[in-house]
Amino acid sequence: MKKTVISIFCVLCLMLISIYSGIKDSNVVYAETKFSVDAKACLLIDENFSRVMYEQNSTARFPIASMVKLMTILLTYEALDDNALTLETKITTTENASKMGGSQAFIDPYVEYKTEDLLKSVIMSSANDASVALAEYIAGSESEFVAKMNKRAQELKMDNTLYVNCTGLPAPEQYSCANDCAIILKEVSKYEHYHKMSKIWMDTLVHPSGRKTELVNTNKLVRYYKGCTGGKTGSTNEAGYCLSAMANKNGLNLIAVVIGAKSGQERFKQTTNLFNYGFANFDNKTIVNISEPVLANQEVSKGKVKTIDLYACESYNMITKKGESNDYEISYDIKKLVAPIKGGDKVGTLIVSKQGKVLKEIDVIAKQDVKQITIADSIHKIANAW
Repeated sequence: MKKTVISIFCVLCLMLISIYSGIKDSNVVYAETKFSVDAKACLLIDENFSRVMYEQNSTARFPIASMVKLMTILLTYEALDDNALTLETKITTTENASKMGGSQAFIDPYVEYKTEDLLKSVIMSSANDASVALAEYIAGSESEFVAKMNKRAQELKMDNTLYVNCTGLPAPEQYSCANDCAIILKEVSKYEHYHKMSKIWMDTLVHPSGRKTELVNTNKLVRYYKGCTGGKTGSTNEAGYCLSAMANKNGLNLIAVVIGAKSGQERFKQTTNLFNYGFANFDNKTIVNISEPVLANQEVSKGKVKTIDLYACESYNMITKKGESNDYEISYDIKKLVAPIKGGDKVGTLIVSKQGKVLKEIDVIAKQDVKQITIADSIHKIANAW
């Protein structure tokens, strides 16, 4: 009997433990998995570099493979700006250019190609031969062009970048970092023609001989990620798989850089994850709106009107994290308003600051003319009051 009671007691205890465990498990709150990127380095930032949304070894130096070509692309656009060449300029290729290995457009030596065709081959298909052809035409030789690349990098404060060639082909001394790749992509993105070329998925390069080379965009995100407007891939054994890309959605313009992913597919996956993280967790909040008065009904001395509205001469947006307290402050330094005032006159400054640090200073202007009151106006005013 005693054994039976003990057995029943044990069974009841096990049942209670089981029931309790089931109730406990149903109410478990699991911690959110921390966001991470599987790569040697990465960066997610808004295009104005006002908010780092995520970073991992973003200033560490690594080989970046064909992302080097972003500087080649930029210097080509700047040569176009300087009228050193046009998109229609015919560039005679060299045997040296035509013999480049790796990704190629398979250009022929000693024939003429239009600048635009060579540039498109670099932007879309990361063509090493087209890169060298452009470099040799713009600077006379690839080595001279590389000197221009490094000079421009210094001007852009790309402190962790050294170029050795214009293609990104392996070179022990060549390196860059995620932050510097974002800087150069931002510069390249200023060119409307770049976006036109960077969004083409497939095209055909027709050689002077009539031979054709099919060009396929190496950046798959321009086709498969809604909002992606451009970017540059790169891959070598030393660098791993790399990608710098940009995307816009819901008023946010983001730049993502991944260096040293484990595979080509993985670099697109990790970059997609960065974009998704940014768009899901951040907003582009308008702090100052150019179309709305920043100060209304401001008193004017000696004017034919008593008050006017004041406006900022430019809008200002701030990248804010969703759910984060927006502890910014807006203050003003406005001089006394005395007529006459002309529309467009600066009358003071608007200051946006956060935790004592000034983020932005914007001129405050009057939009309307205010004429000075005359003696006749004063007499008329007194007569009316009488």
